[in-house]
Amino acid sequence: MAAKRKWSAEVTKHSDALSLEENIFEADSPRKIAASLKHSAEHSEKRKSEPYRSAMSMLTFYINRAGKNLSAERKDTLEKAKDELRVLFGREKK
Repeated sequence: MAAKRKWSAEVTKHSDALSLEENIFEADSPRKIAASLKHSAEHSEKRKSEPYRSAMSMLTFYINRAGKNLSAERKDTLEKAKDELRVLFGREKK
């Protein structure tokens, strides 16, 4: 059963759509996480949707899969990274 629980880590680590910076989701800065995801999405030749959607999807996927294993502080950092992604792509909430 343990092997089934780790499939999302493999998806994050070996995504065909984006080449992610190693351990990027562990970074302390929401801006750094967002900038790295933006860079990965813009330079990917395998992604199937626009860069913004690919980057946001990967971040959301990570948050959803890590779920209850994330501390409140880590989840807050990752949620702030979503806001930073919106800013970097010029899609701020109105």
